[in-house]
Amino acid sequence: MAISSHERPVAPARPSVPPPPATTATEPSLGELVGEIGQDLSQLVRDEIELAKAEMKQESAKAGKAFGMLGGAGYAGHVFLLFASLTVVFALANVMDPAWAALIVTAVWAVVGAVLYAKGRERLRTVNLKPEQTVDTLKEDARWARHLTS
Repeated sequence: MAISSHERPVAPARPSVPPPPATTATEPSLGELVGEIGQDLSQLVRDEIELAKAEMKQESAKAGKAFGMLGGAGYAGHVFLLFASLTVVFALANVMDPAWAALIVTAVWAVVGAVLYAKGRERLRTVNLKPEQTVDTLKEDARWARHLTS
């Protein structure tokens, strides 16, 4: 039995699909270039932040050690001052008036305290909290970016 043209099923019409746009393989688009620049800049900023963190951590450790030395010197000086001073005052009181003995011991400890303070301050001055490497690389990056646009 033959099927007439009225009875044949009709295939659904396919929507016409436009061909993909032709892209040049040699040149990236402007959007791709801007995207790459954005990614590079964000990576650069992240790297600079990590460098600054590392430098600050290193300098903070130096400062912490200097402050620890100053604190330790103060505490040790206080304890030693109490016991040694009493011993020296009582020893000198056998030779002179106890008030003069106490004054001499106080003057000696004032000199010791001044020396410890000067040493601690000297060490604290060697601490540099400015991240030098980060500043240098940021200046270099700025020079590179200016050269890139010219």
